[in-house]
Amino acid sequence: MKYDYLIVGAGLFGSVFAYEMKKKGKSCLVIEKRNHIAGNIYTQKQEDIWVHKYGAHIFHTSDKKIWDYVNQFADFNQYINSPVAVYKGKIYNMPFNMNTFSKMWGIITPGQAKEIIKKQIEQAGIKEPANLEEQAVSLVGTDVYEKLIKGYTEKQWGRDCRDLPAFIIKRLPLRFTYDNNYFNDRYQGNPIGGYTQIVEKLLSGIEVRCAVEYKEFMANTEDLFEKIVYTGMIDEFFDYKLGALEYRSLRFEEETLPEVDNYQGNAVVNYTEREVPYTRIIEHKHFEFGTQPSTVITREYPAAWNKGDEPYYPVNDEKNSALYEKYSELAAKERNVLFGGRLGQYKYYDMDKVIREALLMAEAQL
Repeated sequence: MKYDYLIVGAGLFGSVFAYEMKKKGKSCLVIEKRNHIAGNIYTQKQEDIWVHKYGAHIFHTSDKKIWDYVNQFADFNQYINSPVAVYKGKIYNMPFNMNTFSKMWGIITPGQAKEIIKKQIEQAGIKEPANLEEQAVSLVGTDVYEKLIKGYTEKQWGRDCRDLPAFIIKRLPLRFTYDNNYFNDRYQGNPIGGYTQIVEKLLSGIEVRCAVEYKEFMANTEDLFEKIVYTGMIDEFFDYKLGALEYRSLRFEEETLPEVDNYQGNAVVNYTEREVPYTRIIEHKHFEFGTQPSTVITREYPAAWNKGDEPYYPVNDEKNSALYEKYSELAAKERNVLFGGRLGQYKYYDMDKVIREALLMAEAQL
């Protein structure tokens, strides 16, 4: 059979692209290496709770066009992302705001908070930050850095902050208001009934084959495709011929608590001490203001990435960015292959940016 497009990956990017092509009468075949669609936004119902199987996802955007687009496929609630952080048994609000500073220093006014932070930055005396630690201290002072940034960052990256380059942190937003809303975006919420339904509707009427590896499929298929949209790892597509790009991975430890109706009182609680092996605990029912008699929690552990592991975060340092540019040059020479998404473009995208990039690619094709 002949298709206009083979789309590799049934995540958000590939699904939006397939939906747009189908609307214009193009034929698509979608293949997915996992045994389910929806990629990392896959949600599954457990204990009558929609569980985010690959980490917390909160949809947020300032782009009304994208907000209206995604609302075609689900009804969104009024969830506001307000994570909290635990450090040595004390709770601090995130992002860094007046609630954080009041708890940390016992002060009540923005002027008091600004004076403490200014004094700490001056005492540190860092003129040209040589690493991430120095960069962070020069932006927010020692207390915020030591309690809320240092341990969490070291767990995420798997190395000491003094061994990480300064440019990783370009800025650290400080809010001198009592506002716990993590995002600044105009539109925010979670789909009532989980994220998987969005991808199911995007792929409605489109042929999808799950548990299919791209290279095995191409070696054995007799199907014909005018073009390929590849959303997997760009270095893997080229058999790592220039070397492997670096990623960070995650390990999830899920636990069902049948006799607990409320484990932590918040959807996301970060643990910022390096000695605590996980970075956060997610309690899924709170994404939809659930009142179920039981609960499901997930502990999230950062992990080193090795070939064969799931790549979650590109390591966009200078070395990897330079290597990606070389792969990007190879990709540009592929006449009938388009590379998209977080792995195909080696860039961390929020969900709204994934949708926008997929729409732009579809528009360019049409």
